Amino acid sequence: MTSNTLLQRIHQHQYLRDLRNKLLHLHRMLLDTERITYEQVRGRVSNTELLQLVIEHEQFAWLHRLSELVVQIDEMLQADEPVSLEDVQNLIGYARTLLTPSEVGNGFARKYYNAFQREPGVVLAHAAVSELLASDK
Repeated sequence: MTSNTLLQRIHQHQYLRDLRNKLLHLHRMLLDTERITYEQVRGRVSNTELLQLVIEHEQFAWLHRLSELVVQIDEMLQADEPVSLEDVQNLIGYARTLLTPSEVGNGFARKYYNAFQREPGVVLAHAAVSELLASDK
């Protein structure tokens, strides 16, 4: 392995870790705003109840796509074989597409757009992820 290849893999690994951390922060912001919306209608829930809701309740189901993206990154980071540049580029492309809010888009895009309208913290977390995704063009 050349030193250039090694540096590229180290950079790729660090990039994936950074992306994972920013996505987790975004997920947390989205979860918090969805929890607030849920509690406004149904009353306060404990953290244990929230976990159950996130797993099973329809209102939180849209967040699963973001959770699955984080899991995919975790699997890449823990893989025995080096991750191909193509796999990383495909993941980045998927993340860019997924994280495109739309007032009239599909279920995720529309709910993501609505979260933007409710919580400035979501906008800031999105900006951090978007900046990282744009840096790898």
